[in-house]
Amino acid sequence: MTKLLSHLRALNEKLAIAAGLLLLLSVCVTLYDVIARPFGASLGGTDELSGYAMAIVASWGVSYALTGLAHVRIDIVRARGGSAVRAWFDAVSILSLAAVALAVAYRAWPVLEKSISNGSTANTTLETPLWIPQTLWMAGWVWFAVSAVAMAGAVCLFLITGRNDDIEEYAGSRGEA
Repeated sequence: MTKLLSHLRALNEKLAIAAGLLLLLSVCVTLYDVIARPFGASLGGTDELSGYAMAIVASWGVSYALTGLAHVRIDIVRARGGSAVRAWFDAVSILSLAAVALAVAYRAWPVLEKSISNGSTANTTLETPLWIPQTLWMAGWVWFAVSAVAMAGAVCLFLITGRNDDIEEYAGSRGEA
């Protein structure tokens, strides 16, 4: 299990870099557009494209936050408890997060399905077929659900076998630095 979680963490780090590159590309395109406007060379639609980039980056970024132990928690009780108390709080936390991730991923499909069935396009000059950014957005939420469920399964296994240190490492809280 620890090997699986280590691979999951490494993969999510690579996906975070890809998301960061998408965000950087969005910034560069927007910067070019702002500089080019006075010269009549505006690209147009940069606000729309940057909105898509933000949605895609956010949906993929939550998986990195999950495996990087960056999700915010109020953990005053957890921090004062022993190893077993922290393990149980971490288990409840990851199980709750996995349930929410599954719900969000499940509810993302009707949004995409409706855009596909209606042939929806953006109400802008670009007329972007909405299924394109929505597919990438939904894929990020599905990956988050997969990551969260894998972590929840591992944490439950660690809890059953008394491996509290592994729970701390892979699903604990970083706390204040």
